[in-house]
Amino acid sequence: MIPASFEYYAPRSLGEAVSYLASHRDDVKILSGGQSLMPLLKMRLSKPAYIVDIGRIPELDGIKEAGDQLIIGALVTHAQIEFSELLKRKCPLLPQTATTIADVQVRNRGTIGGSIAHADPAGDLPAAIMALDAEIQCTGPNGERWVKCREFFLGLLMSVLEPDEIVTAIKVPVTGADKTAYLKAAPRSSGFAVVGVAVRLALDAGGTCSRAAIGITGVTDKAYRAAHVEQTLTGKKLDAKLIEAAAAEATRNIDVIEDINGSGEYRTQLTHVYVARAIEAALRG
Repeated sequence: MIPASFEYYAPRSLGEAVSYLASHRDDVKILSGGQSLMPLLKMRLSKPAYIVDIGRIPELDGIKEAGDQLIIGALVTHAQIEFSELLKRKCPLLPQTATTIADVQVRNRGTIGGSIAHADPAGDLPAAIMALDAEIQCTGPNGERWVKCREFFLGLLMSVLEPDEIVTAIKVPVTGADKTAYLKAAPRSSGFAVVGVAVRLALDAGGTCSRAAIGITGVTDKAYRAAHVEQTLTGKKLDAKLIEAAAAEATRNIDVIEDINGSGEYRTQLTHVYVARAIEAALRG
């Protein structure tokens, strides 16, 4: 299909973009890499009167180290994350996740900021940033604010981002010696996660799990932390029996969705399987 007509604006600075959003906040959409918005426009599931293309704003690109944190600009593409030597050394969970996203064309165009702002419950990066306890920078007419990722996602394609705000950066920790992995089950036709599991584990010198962070996507209306799994793992040495017991807690108190990809019962079982596999993959890595 062909999108409905709209006014297109391509600012060259963040200030220009924010001013435009503030002037048209009731009927405007932000275009970044376009991999989420363009399909919605073509199917006329979204028909904004105005589109502001932030893809030409240089200050939103780049990855930099700031002490024990990494700041990733919103326009950094999935491919840049996948091949970043800095991230491979300092925060490998993000490259591990990015390499699984859709296909090469999507990874070359799609951006981390666009993915997070879109808040797709089957997106891959939301699970990873949940496991990393990331913070998301939102910039609007009232300035900048950092939002913890656990507070950012509200539900299906919903977040705390205001209509006149832009996701401008993501802050993640340097994960050091932590063990990380991302695994997902996804149909080849779309690449969207039916279940996606991001794992971050810290082990002490004796092999005991001192910290566990498990981010899960595709299972309910937003990415979430599997708190019961984390509690089961923390303070113990991880063996096959314990991992299986922990994985069985992955959907406790979660409203598991049903869709064309499977029933709630199927997705629940798949989640348990992939949590166990992802933990084991992290330990092997």
